[in-house]
Amino acid sequence: MPGKFELYTDESGMHRFRLKASNGSVVVTGDAHESKEQCLKSIESIRKLAPYAQLHEDASAPA
Repeated sequence: MPGKFELYTDESGMHRFRLKASNGSVVVTGDAHESKEQCLKSIESIRKLAPYAQLHEDASAPA
């Protein structure tokens, strides 16, 4: 089963999403949006840009 985006409304009435892995663990939680449409645009941005995302490792960060 592939991962999935879940769209929901938080306690303050803001629209959010979370991306869950196939095992059900939350991988990404989106920022709060005032409208559902804004939230859906954020999901689409991730879908489009993630295949091209590069990995940058911060060597100065503690292990």
